[in-house]
Amino acid sequence: MTETFQWIPMSDGARLAATLYLPATEGPQPAILEALPYRKDDVTAYNNPEYRRLRDEGGYAVCRVDVRGTGSSDGLAVDEYPAQEQRDMCEVIAWLAAQPWCSGRVGMYGTSYSGFNSIQVAMQRPPALGAICTIFSTDDRYTDDVHYGGGIRRALDLVDYPLYMVAMNALPPVPRVAGEGWRRTWAERVENLEPWILRWLEEQVDGPYWRHGSLRPHYDAIRCATLIVAGWADGYHNMTWRTFEGLRCPKRMLIGPWAHTSTETSKPGPRIDLVPEMIRWWDRWLRGARNGIDDEPPITVYARRSTRPAGDLDRVRGVFRFEAGWPLERARADVMPLSDAIAVGRGDAPADDLWVRGDVGATASIWCAGGGPFGQPLDQRPDEALSLVYDWPPLEEELEILGYPRVELRLSSSEPVAFVSLKLCDVFEDGTSALVSRTAFNLTHRRSHAEPEPLEPGAPHEVTVELDATSWTFERGHRVRLDVAGADWPNVWPPPAAGRLTVHRDGSALVLPAVGPPPPSPEPSLPPSRPGRDRPPPGPEPTWRIEHDVVARVRRVVIAQSADSELEVGGRLTERYSGHAGVSTEDPADAWVEGRARYELSWPETAVTSESRLVVRSDKGVFRVELDLEVGEGGAPRWARRWERTIPRRLA
Repeated sequence: MTETFQWIPMSDGARLAATLYLPATEGPQPAILEALPYRKDDVTAYNNPEYRRLRDEGGYAVCRVDVRGTGSSDGLAVDEYPAQEQRDMCEVIAWLAAQPWCSGRVGMYGTSYSGFNSIQVAMQRPPALGAICTIFSTDDRYTDDVHYGGGIRRALDLVDYPLYMVAMNALPPVPRVAGEGWRRTWAERVENLEPWILRWLEEQVDGPYWRHGSLRPHYDAIRCATLIVAGWADGYHNMTWRTFEGLRCPKRMLIGPWAHTSTETSKPGPRIDLVPEMIRWWDRWLRGARNGIDDEPPITVYARRSTRPAGDLDRVRGVFRFEAGWPLERARADVMPLSDAIAVGRGDAPADDLWVRGDVGATASIWCAGGGPFGQPLDQRPDEALSLVYDWPPLEEELEILGYPRVELRLSSSEPVAFVSLKLCDVFEDGTSALVSRTAFNLTHRRSHAEPEPLEPGAPHEVTVELDATSWTFERGHRVRLDVAGADWPNVWPPPAAGRLTVHRDGSALVLPAVGPPPPSPEPSLPPSRPGRDRPPPGPEPTWRIEHDVVARVRRVVIAQSADSELEVGGRLTERYSGHAGVSTEDPADAWVEGRARYELSWPETAVTSESRLVVRSDKGVFRVELDLEVGEGGAPRWARRWERTIPRRLA
């Protein structure tokens, strides 16, 4: 068994840095590719044990690649998922298939970014690509990604991935990998760096930029076998049912309770070991093994049950089960008119007025849960005090839902630009309100995400809004609740004005994707997490605070996290991330985020630092962006760059 560094040449003369994990087996074996911008030799070197397991337990040749312009690869990192990256990966796949130790069959996989580009490369149909496994990814880069949700700019997420990629892309190649010219490559990167986040802030509506790299709705573009892995606590689970239904290739789906992290350490659990499941998938489609996968139902889903909320919830109640396909034959649409509900704290008038505040939503603030401080929803009652709340009578029997809830609204707004936040909740007998599904929606996008239209103030509008995909069983005696608000901060940016939303009960309804009892079937046999891997490794406690400054009339959500690690290539990595989102409690247009991301890398040859700092502030008409980058070596500064932008709000 060997691990070797390898330059993989591209047709334009560039070289991609790769690490090969080759098995000690006779004869050629299939290869598995993962490609990321997150620096294989230091920032994400913690993934190495997984590559070794795929090699040692599965007998696969594994290739981990730094995408162009990142880590130790040549070139510039011009954006996430550029067309050049997909061309590069097609060339990498062809190179792998041609090696004497490869059988000519290649798989591609990964979590998040590498789950995205596995889909995107599969859409290109390289001949040697036989199967993919896409984990925690999406089919639509505009509607269901870290940048926008429901046509609204995400807020707190700006101080995470969009910010730390500025600092990470300014780090140099690993000196012992890149060789003598590493400082020249480093200078080219920093001096030509254009932060990806600036383009994302400018591209506020759907269009060609976001359609590139989005599978939806062209699901027939993928021909190779596709395994989808998703988690209910992860932000990227909306692609599940619609993608499975749309694919016209061999397909399988596994949906668990997990957050945006390893299925072995996720909070919430139950946790599983995903590696054996991936090996079964590769064995079937890269080796042709008849290993029983074809005899099993194609969907394994964790059916969740009523569970009390907690920001660090360890385990959500429920059970794994098989489903034969999608849509389900036993599904039905339960229509629950708002006129049949009790509007909590309201009278019996046919319409309910809500004065919009920008600071509603903090109890469900984290769109994409992962490791702390990106936690899970809390009890929703503090936000419900500032929302319209509709309750239906206590359930006389259990109600299971599976799929996409939706809300059919008849409403009016006093403002031409208005947002609506919708939360489906499970109310326990003691009043605890647990979030089941949610969405936030820009009402100017009611007809199109590409061509928004202002609202006519005071005029009634009819709009149907789909909530996030979910699984949940409401237990007997619990109540179904719908929360309606004008903001979902800091999940998404607050609206540009306060004003009034009016919900007309007649003509408005909650529609639940109810399902009947499942038919008898064997229980899925999923490998449990390995001993010692059922909890996240110990580390510094993260910061996650919700603050209310009474005097300044401001609400803030404050987060911070850090990590220190020894590197296999020699040296040490220190990571520091911090930031906050803030909004005025009187004027939702007055909102901001501030963040900082810092990397310190020490190698035997030298020590380098890269720090990015971001401030985004809004008023009613614009976003003002200030972004700073400072890069140093040996304790001395080497480069300082600054970007400032004033970006008009396009009905946002």
